[in-house]
Amino acid sequence: MPQADHQSYTESLGGRDRLMLLVADDAAAIAAIERAAAASSTRDLVGIAFRDAAESLSRRSRFGAILIDTTGVADDVAFETLARIDAVARERVVPVIASFSEQQIDLVASQLTWTATQFLCEPGEADRYGAIALAEPVAGAVLREAPREAEQRRLHQLNEEVARIAETLAKLARGDGAGQAVTVRDRVKGFAAQPPAANGDAEIDSSEIRAAIRARRMREQFFERELFADPAWDMLLDLFAARLDRSRVSVSSLCIAAAVPPTTALRWIGTMREAGLFERQDDPFDRRRAFIGLTAKAVAGMQGYVAAVRRAGLTIT
Repeated sequence: MPQADHQSYTESLGGRDRLMLLVADDAAAIAAIERAAAASSTRDLVGIAFRDAAESLSRRSRFGAILIDTTGVADDVAFETLARIDAVARERVVPVIASFSEQQIDLVASQLTWTATQFLCEPGEADRYGAIALAEPVAGAVLREAPREAEQRRLHQLNEEVARIAETLAKLARGDGAGQAVTVRDRVKGFAAQPPAANGDAEIDSSEIRAAIRARRMREQFFERELFADPAWDMLLDLFAARLDRSRVSVSSLCIAAAVPPTTALRWIGTMREAGLFERQDDPFDRRRAFIGLTAKAVAGMQGYVAAVRRAGLTIT
């Protein structure tokens, strides 16, 4: 386990505490996190067992971040503890780094809703190191190139890409630059079909969207998958098809649709939510699961995109 608990904290530059609470039970996971924290040289760790987390968090007044690893933790224990951690992190305004198995994606995503949460699905040590480094940039410190600066560049590119998609969808919804105006109609509640457009556009069928998804996946039979990674668009297509089918998509299912590693997919989901394109929807029958859906802004954009493609005589890709 990490170093013994203590109450004297060393303040980092910028006013944040160096102390990071580590909530984990698995010895191998704890050792890996300790190595990553030691490599970052920015944090002091204090270990807490899952069964003691709620009490320990309640009596602590100051700390800079919370690390979680759910390896070997029963779902019912993780469920209650994660909810408490999320509430404390939100109240104290501290970042959270959560690592977990692929089978626990829905459980973790349903309970950790604080926006300052980094999700690491079955991470390697480089992933842990990068997450810890990004959790608290230290002003004036000499930062290592890998993986921190590479991670920052990747996040910057990700944000630029999401902004581009959001702007494109908004323009399509408004009809900007489409050659002719696109009439955006009032949306009805639920999943009811839209009334026919004045220009005669046919009703959108989910089979058309799913055909595009299948065609995109077929490229992987002939080329390396990484060459065509486009998780934002893959997820938009999947959620739009689900909406047309009046079905709901869990976080884990959406990660699969993204066709990238789960940690990358979860990062994209968070970014798309911040861009106002995705929204989180609780499962009323199972608190251990959450769904992801399109916002009204995203739906209007996708409808505008399909209409524009049809008018141009093109195929959805």
